[in-house]
Amino acid sequence: MGAVLTQNTSWGNVEKAIANLKAAGLLEPAPLRKLSVDELVEQIRPSGTYRVKARRLRALLAWLGEDPQARLAGDLEMTRRELLRVPGIGPETADAILLYAAGRPTFVVDAYTRRVLQRLELHPEERSYEGYRRLFMEHLPEDPALYNEYHAQLVQLGKDHCRATPKCQGCPLREVCAIGRGRST
Repeated sequence: MGAVLTQNTSWGNVEKAIANLKAAGLLEPAPLRKLSVDELVEQIRPSGTYRVKARRLRALLAWLGEDPQARLAGDLEMTRRELLRVPGIGPETADAILLYAAGRPTFVVDAYTRRVLQRLELHPEERSYEGYRRLFMEHLPEDPALYNEYHAQLVQLGKDHCRATPKCQGCPLREVCAIGRGRST
């Protein structure tokens, strides 16, 4: 749910929506399926664009079926392609679901990841989502725990230092960063 609710909003707002769902006993697919769209909208309102996200959650729940773990357990790339066909599920959301909910070895590429790599001048030749994803997956061992930790470290670096307006003071990568070295990217 978090992967859908976090689309175009801050994690703080997602946490409020998840707290609503938890308080109502709605963190599992079965009870969520019983809600009307209007009831779901009320629960996830803090996450913003709640009507769109309610439709996306419903589509994801329908795709997941009765056994979500089994649905997510098949061949990784085939499962990912199927997940990408669900309305409102793009590459970042699909990879977040596969990595964090299913423990599958796929790398999540977000705005922080792209910004950090751009400033480190480590961007892939193809500067698309898939290009960045391939860069990580071809150079790191196929390990969901490693991908999870690596992504978490990039997010933290992005929040603390590598913001849209960089905060280079104290950044652990300042000496190898184009901006930290005084070069613009």
